[in-house]
Amino acid sequence: MRNRIHALVLTLVVLTTLAVVPSLAAQEVRPLEMMDVFDIEWANSPAISPDGSKIVYVRSFYDVMTDRGRSNLWMIDVATGEQRPITSGTDNHGSPAWSPSGDRLLWVSSADGGAQIWMRWMDTGQTARVTNLVRGPGAVNWSPDGRWISFSMFVPGSPQSIGTQLPSPPAGAEWAPAPRTVTRLQFRADGAGFLPDGFSHLFVVPAEGGAPRQLTTGDFNHGGHSWAPDAESIVFSANRHDDWQYDPANSEVFELDLASGDLAQLTDRHGSDGAPQVSPDGTRILYAGNDEEYLGYQQSRLYIMNRDGSASEEVMPGFDRSVGGARWSDDGEGVWFQYTDNGVTKVAYVPARGGAEPELKADNLGGQSLGRPYASGQFTVANNGDIAFTRSHPNRPSDVAVMRGDEEHQLTWLNEDLLGHRDLGEVEEIWWESSADGRRVQGWLVTPPGFDPTEQYPLVLEIHGGPFAAYGPHFAAEIQLYAAAGNVVLYTNPRGSTSYGAEFGNLIHHNYPGEDFDDLMSGVDAVIDRGYIDEDRLYVTGGSGGGVLTAWIVGHTDRFAAAVSQKPVINWYSFVLAADSTGFFYKYWFPGFPWDHLEHYMQRSPLHHVGNVTTPTMLLTGEADWRTPMWETEQFYTALKLQKVDTAIVRIPEASHSITARPSNLIRKVANVLQWFSKYPGGE
Repeated sequence: MRNRIHALVLTLVVLTTLAVVPSLAAQEVRPLEMMDVFDIEWANSPAISPDGSKIVYVRSFYDVMTDRGRSNLWMIDVATGEQRPITSGTDNHGSPAWSPSGDRLLWVSSADGGAQIWMRWMDTGQTARVTNLVRGPGAVNWSPDGRWISFSMFVPGSPQSIGTQLPSPPAGAEWAPAPRTVTRLQFRADGAGFLPDGFSHLFVVPAEGGAPRQLTTGDFNHGGHSWAPDAESIVFSANRHDDWQYDPANSEVFELDLASGDLAQLTDRHGSDGAPQVSPDGTRILYAGNDEEYLGYQQSRLYIMNRDGSASEEVMPGFDRSVGGARWSDDGEGVWFQYTDNGVTKVAYVPARGGAEPELKADNLGGQSLGRPYASGQFTVANNGDIAFTRSHPNRPSDVAVMRGDEEHQLTWLNEDLLGHRDLGEVEEIWWESSADGRRVQGWLVTPPGFDPTEQYPLVLEIHGGPFAAYGPHFAAEIQLYAAAGNVVLYTNPRGSTSYGAEFGNLIHHNYPGEDFDDLMSGVDAVIDRGYIDEDRLYVTGGSGGGVLTAWIVGHTDRFAAAVSQKPVINWYSFVLAADSTGFFYKYWFPGFPWDHLEHYMQRSPLHHVGNVTTPTMLLTGEADWRTPMWETEQFYTALKLQKVDTAIVRIPEASHSITARPSNLIRKVANVLQWFSKYPGGE
């Protein structure tokens, strides 16, 4: 058995560089292979027409030649299930939105080189570009009368300067590049690098095309927005406080009159207020947010207030889950929203006047996180209450489904041509009690193809990031590839994970890592108790927050044969002062500045416990990661080297914190993890 697993590992590593050779038995069911990742498709951004007859969705895929994700728009006839492409090729097309009457469809496309808004007239199928923007638009919305399109767009500002006037080089001279002056608190962001000077503002453009008009001003970023029913004003959220850099979560709701430019602030509490929507009758505003408590995990809650900002009331004060995607029902009598419960995203409806429990309307959303099994999901509602959503399965990425009354109909099967001929690992939900305090902890166990419970298998513990996030029973290419190599895989939601209530999420408040370690070890013990795990072949890996916990685990136990800590935080002191959200982390994840709480920061840092590490530990991080920068990885690597612990760094060129944004990096990551584990076969 052990030799077979090692052979599978070597096969998977080879496939990262070699194409799969077609065989005569092409339709024979076999385990998932690395190159299969390039053939996976998944559904995003479903948009149901106002009358519920059609659904347009984003069909995403990978282009093996450019090693990039790509997306096209497809339209489904709900009655027949027939679907046809609206766009094609290797440009990216997304953010579809129906006009209020359903006669037109707009989307954002990169077809002409830069992101622009495009339009399709549904009666003729004619398509045209309707904007000529200098930068890409975001948060695109129709006005209720169908005459206008609003969107957000970055507006450059003056470069930051300390006022020094330097001489200009002579004509033809080759001077060194000009210095970059930094004066903002946050000057760099993961995935973007150094931030350009400027802010995001709201714009409006005629639906038939024309010059965009900037609506907001000031040195502030402006977020989600929607139109009033009379199309004469827009409501939006923004943090326009003078100290926005130092209090980043303190946003408010505003209303902007389009004719006069008058701006009215409608909320004033200390906390987050966002995603506002005016009711269909124009009298109330729905929004989401919370009162500031400086907790690591703060749930987003639903509120309704009068149009002038008065009489704000929470819609579901006893609902112990974070909500998102809220929108009014067409008649204004209720609110649709989504939430995640025990790792599964759901859609519910609640009366707007309060006093009633939310009613579950659609279940099992997700499947959009292709690499790892994070909870996800999107939904859209027609005027008649039909719901289109991304449907998740443990063995398939997201498809499009529709809920009509009490009947669910799945409309796409995007991966049957591929995954229908792959022997995938079986996913099983499991629960156990933590040795820390007896709390029940949820996880999922994936057994390899051809699993035989009478044999002995290696176990891979895979830990999610966040740490305030949730895994669920969703397809994940990385997990399936680990299983295809002959491993049993355990992934889980230890304390601190979302979707189990506020109290469970905040068990790690100022206590991370902490007893989440016990939750994970108890999960490993529960799987071992099943009798088919070789205790000499236990392995652990995880990314971001999971990388933190991996580094913490090897500093607190030697039970694992090998470990791979992906994009970890090793030293909380250096992280808080140099990561890309420094204005957030020190006040929510810690009791204050690191120099005022040195002992607390150090006790929670894996670096503080590195003297205990004997486990061979590889580190894997993107070289352009500004969330958990490379110097975090390098500190742990150097400390391990000084102690002569087997270690290595795998540095992913040009990769940000989202290493798997390029599919080749996804399979390289998995291949390196498996190869490292294969070097340390436990009892051999």
